[in-house]
Amino acid sequence: MFKQLDEVEKKYEEIGMRLTLPDAVSDSKKYSQMMKEYSNLKEIVEVYRHYKNLDKQKNDNKDILVNEKDEELRAMAKEELPAIEKELASVTEQLKILLLPKDPNDDKNIILEIRAGAGGDEASLFCEELFRAYVHYANKNNWRVEMMSLSNSPVGGFKEVIATISGQKVYSKLKFESGVHRVQRVPKTETQGRIHTSTITVAVLPEVDEIEVNINQNDLRIDVFRSGGAGGQSVNTTDSAVRITHIPTNLMVVCQDEKSQLSNKQKALKILAARLQALEEEKRMRENSEKRLAQIGTGDRSERIRTYNFPQSRVTDHRINFTTHQINSVMEGDMAVLIDPLIANFQAQALRQSGATTN
Repeated sequence: MFKQLDEVEKKYEEIGMRLTLPDAVSDSKKYSQMMKEYSNLKEIVEVYRHYKNLDKQKNDNKDILVNEKDEELRAMAKEELPAIEKELASVTEQLKILLLPKDPNDDKNIILEIRAGAGGDEASLFCEELFRAYVHYANKNNWRVEMMSLSNSPVGGFKEVIATISGQKVYSKLKFESGVHRVQRVPKTETQGRIHTSTITVAVLPEVDEIEVNINQNDLRIDVFRSGGAGGQSVNTTDSAVRITHIPTNLMVVCQDEKSQLSNKQKALKILAARLQALEEEKRMRENSEKRLAQIGTGDRSERIRTYNFPQSRVTDHRINFTTHQINSVMEGDMAVLIDPLIANFQAQALRQSGATTN
């Protein structure tokens, strides 16, 4: 492990030197790639240097205990040693995690798709509520949310909502949210106080660049039509809505929120590219199932992953048997209480499968 860390540190220093050369910015694409690689290596190098500093402190204190005659210095060294060793063990585990094979999508922005499932009106209402929770969580992380497509329910709530979330390592935080989310509560219209169960589906797709997905324009059927909804000065009076169908896969995307037909088309193509990329990745995962390193339901959107039980103020993640009774905080955007244990569980499984050691 430490040989690998030494190589990472050496590479980090080499890239840093290259970035200072006068001709480094002559090729903007290459410069951008170097900056990204430098940034990715920075965290692990800083943690490794902290480890080396702690290791030196530990050895210095042990040396004092063996060779120092001053009893006061020996007492101080003995008192400090357990805390140093405890922090050293923690940093060692952190380094093991940082050395795990990185998901190439972790640094990407995402396209978040939420749809009402079983349960009628309650599903639509919860679809909107969970979307708002993700928006609050995004705000807490200084991420940017942009609405891509929205289909309102006649009774309130959303039948479907699609948005992009942009920021630092968005996919790495939200990639385990894909799946079926179940809500249990008493509807406002229920006079007998009976608990109603409904479901919504969440899909988290890493945003893709044009170079990653090559869409053949001959494979697309593009239809334009007049937007529905509340309207405005031009929304319902021009054919601004766009429906794009990818003929080989029969995937269809509809965007109608913008007044401009061009804007709706660009958004629809962006969503379509992400869905096509997701299909390819799911296909690769099925073909290489033995390589699916501790996937926690990320590849199966039909899997029930979480239950929100409002009468008991309880949220349970079924993949890791984790329960919190902070449902109100979760719905206000404090989703780290659910997301962080998921990530920790994935990392623990990955460490076990990788057989990480400190050799």
